[in-house]
Amino acid sequence: MLRIAGLSAGYGASLVLEDVDLALSKGESIAVLGRNGVGKTTLLATIMGQTRVHAGRISWQGSDLLKVHPASRAHVGLGWVPQERWIFPSLSVRENLTVVARAGPWTLERVESLFPRLRERRRHAGDHLSGGEQQMLAIGRALMLNPDLLLLDEPMEGLAPVVVAEIHRAIKSLVEDASLSVLLVEQKSESRALDRQQRDRARSWKNRAPHG
Repeated sequence: MLRIAGLSAGYGASLVLEDVDLALSKGESIAVLGRNGVGKTTLLATIMGQTRVHAGRISWQGSDLLKVHPASRAHVGLGWVPQERWIFPSLSVRENLTVVARAGPWTLERVESLFPRLRERRRHAGDHLSGGEQQMLAIGRALMLNPDLLLLDEPMEGLAPVVVAEIHRAIKSLVEDASLSVLLVEQKSESRALDRQQRDRARSWKNRAPHG
C-alpha cells in the first residue's frame, strides 16, 4: 500500500531524512517513535508533498506518489492531521467537517459518534474550541475525506490528561478498523492506542541523531 525506499528529503538544501525505508500494508497501523528533531514530522510532510525530495521513492497503492501534486494527495486516499491542526477558525465545527467531505463510510454522524464533543460544539467556531477539541476536529476533518491512510502527527502532545484519554480511545478504535491504515508519530512508546506488536515495529527511529 505505502512503500518508501531510500528516501532522503528536507527543506531546501538541508537534509532531514536520509535513506529512510518504510512499508505499510492495507489495514495495518504502525508508529514512528523518537524524540524531537529526528525527522518524524518531516516524514509525514514528505508523504504529503511538503518538502524537497533529494533521493528515493514513495510508492502509494502501486503508483509513484512523487508524481502526484501535493494539493491532490488527499484525493488519492491520504488524510493528514499535522501538529498545527490547521482548522478553519472562522467556520463552525460542522462546516469544518462538511466542507472537505467525500463519499465513503465516514460521515458527519460517524465522526460525531467517535467524538461526541464535536456534536455538542457543532455550532461553535473553530477558534472558540479548546486545544483538545481542535485536535478532535482536525482528526474528524481528516476522516471526512474518507482516506485509506491516516497520518497523525503527535496528536496527544500538550493536551490535558482527560483529553489525551479520549483521543487515545478514538485512535485505538481507528487502529482496530481493518479498512483504515494509520501511521502515528509520537515521542513515547507507551501509547495505549497501539498494541505491543505495533509499538515494537516502530522503534528504529528512537536512536536517530537529531537534525539541526
